Amino acid sequence: MQNLIHFEITKGDDYYCASAREFSIVTQAKTLDELLKNITEATELHMESINEDLTQDWAKDPSLMLNFEVPLREHART
Repeated sequence: MQNLIHFEITKGDDYYCASAREFSIVTQAKTLDELLKNITEATELHMESINEDLTQDWAKDPSLMLNFEVPLREHART
């Protein structure tokens, strides 16, 4: 039974964006704190809407794993 939903976080000019690998869940926010709240809310809403469609492959209350890639070039010294 799968207990983990993976999110990839990217940073644009004004917003952080998060998208789930396993489900059609996408959200954005101006700060990482806001983004975490939005990810949790969006995931809860999504799971509620598809609850009857979930197979035994998924736990009813999965955990979230967030991956945030920081390109080295943004932090390199000049």
